Amino acid sequence: MSKNFSRRDFLKLAGVGAATTAVLTGCGPASRYVKREPYMQMPEYNYNGQSTYYATTCRECAAGCGLVVRTSQGRAIKTEGNPNNPLNLGKTCARGQATLHGLYNPDRVTDSLKRDSRGSESMQVMDWESAIQVVADALKNNKPEEIAFLMGMAPDHLFDLASDFAKATGINAPVRFGALSMFESRATLSKAAKNLFGEASLPFFDVGGAQVVFSFGANFLETWLSPVSYMRGFAGLRDGQTKKRGSLVQFESRMSATGGKADEWIPLRPGSEALVALAIGRLVSELRDGPMPRAFSSVDPLEAASKSGIKLETLEHLAGMFANSSGALAIPGGAALGQSNGLAVAESVLALNAMSDNFGKPGGVYFSALAPNQTEYQGPASAKEMRELVQKMYDGKIKVLFVHGVNPLFELPTSLEFGGASKYVSQIISFATFPDETAREADFVFPDHHGLESWGYQRVATGSAKPVLSGAQPVVSPYYNTRATADVLITAAQLAGGKFAQALPFKDEVEFLQSKVTSLMSEADGSISAPDILTFMAYFQQHGGYWKLSDARGIPNAADVLNRSFSAQEAEFAGEGEFFFVPFVSPTLAEAGANKPWLQELPDPTTTVMWNTWVEMNPVTAHELGIENDDVVKIVSEAGELEAAVYVYPAIRPDTIAIPFGQGHTAFGRYAEKRGVNPVDLLGQHFNEAGDLAFAGMKVKVEKTGKKKPLSRLESLMGVYGIGLGEE
Repeated sequence: MSKNFSRRDFLKLAGVGAATTAVLTGCGPASRYVKREPYMQMPEYNYNGQSTYYATTCRECAAGCGLVVRTSQGRAIKTEGNPNNPLNLGKTCARGQATLHGLYNPDRVTDSLKRDSRGSESMQVMDWESAIQVVADALKNNKPEEIAFLMGMAPDHLFDLASDFAKATGINAPVRFGALSMFESRATLSKAAKNLFGEASLPFFDVGGAQVVFSFGANFLETWLSPVSYMRGFAGLRDGQTKKRGSLVQFESRMSATGGKADEWIPLRPGSEALVALAIGRLVSELRDGPMPRAFSSVDPLEAASKSGIKLETLEHLAGMFANSSGALAIPGGAALGQSNGLAVAESVLALNAMSDNFGKPGGVYFSALAPNQTEYQGPASAKEMRELVQKMYDGKIKVLFVHGVNPLFELPTSLEFGGASKYVSQIISFATFPDETAREADFVFPDHHGLESWGYQRVATGSAKPVLSGAQPVVSPYYNTRATADVLITAAQLAGGKFAQALPFKDEVEFLQSKVTSLMSEADGSISAPDILTFMAYFQQHGGYWKLSDARGIPNAADVLNRSFSAQEAEFAGEGEFFFVPFVSPTLAEAGANKPWLQELPDPTTTVMWNTWVEMNPVTAHELGIENDDVVKIVSEAGELEAAVYVYPAIRPDTIAIPFGQGHTAFGRYAEKRGVNPVDLLGQHFNEAGDLAFAGMKVKVEKTGKKKPLSRLESLMGVYGIGLGEE
């Protein structure tokens, strides 16, 4: 590619009409030849005081929200939601706003690197020609079954490229994993849909169209599946101008921000969610004086009240809310599914929707629409499948491991022993943008561009009634000597020759993207159409993707749901501690936000704590143990132990403690390293029937250490708790 290709030269080639208009706004497939950088000499298409806007896709999680990025003189200066994207309609979360702190992060990997030896801190800079040759040699010099890809939840176009490559060459199919998908229990949710409705799709819950919503552990306003979309749905639930104001009831042992927004928070005993859901179903049926469905016939509401810690009167009140509503919806998710009986919980709560007869109706349950270039739902690997990959590594069956978009040494529990298994892999090649824990242990680091420097697309898995393929394009030129991983693989495959070259017969990443969206050009129901691929790609970038214009959600076949028997068995908990342990995803940091100071400084929505990890403990429990705010305690499980300061939190059960996931990095840059602890280190190898990790199925011990560590928090202890009032 020529670095001297000017904007004027490009416009001459682009011709006139729609494609040229798109190019003038920074879009169009050939705009990859135009440099976008801070300017010493102002190019002819830029003016002082005027901004250029680019539509792209947020890469801070896998939801696929559209962004519009404002740039000035080659610098990205502000991100906002893309108002045209059906998923987020112009809205973003805090992580989307803070993506610029990743782009300008001072600790980014700036060059391709070779480690002197495994475990050494010393690394040498390589030129990209040598780096690509390393990848080519890894492909040529190993058997296909000895090569594996471990990938994150984004971007989808790179996953498609690796999948096509693996299928054509016999390499192991790429494995996708992310800590967020683990805490969302996606495999459990789709497995429950398969068992009940015959289709392993991701359910879509129409919160905005409902009148009463019962949420069993689904923290949909913070971190679950597609929080920006569900926030819009919640706004629809609360809208009192167009309909009666809806109600939300949240069932969870530790109050999340979703619980804080709910009309009623029900602090049930962990592990009893299935029993409670079935008991409510029975009570609803009794209130309606109809025949008792088999699904709820074997449940005793009095027993459910006793085992869950919820009064029978409360269960009867909730059943009345559900029975008397014209649009009741029940949602299973999060910690409720991350237990040994998680699959039973998901099925029981989904069955509760059958009492409302809401399948395929406004305010009810649907199947999420598949993306425009997708034929079936492809969920991430479960934790159990990750353990199988780790075992293959231990057995020496994996000689080369390519890692992109995921940080298993931080995101996986230590008990799964990914670190130990990696020692049996001859060559680990990371494509990390930041120096995370896994990149620090890799033999080579060939850094990908930041998301705002990248091409690609992301499928919207749920949250939109319309099928959406969110498009990505560079909003700035790469600031460092990085290279798109897709380009690295394409070039390396050509060097490797033979079946590898035949598998990826593309000039570059953009040509591969064109091949994946060509089939969408002339679809009648599409948001854009064009007579040729260049014009279509110009529109694709200008609008920030492609989506259908009609509702494409599926309708679950729930004809026999109420005639089935469901398990009301409580969850089994590992360990001999006296407290239920609930790790939860930090809504500000999640799995990869700790290296962004904006997010570190952003107060947690429920505790206002910043820059650290805390242990949430009920005031009654703290008083009985002689523990006060900021006291450091040791949390001990069967899998490990850690120390953190206590936050006395009234909105948690006395028999439960909770720790946010997001801190505890040993690498990942100056803002993240050696800050807080990682709660997944307390988790053992326990799975539910769907293969998801039973991350909420542990019991732990709490020990005083005698140390104190004041937590940085926005709230006033005097104003909130009255500490210091009346003192002289």
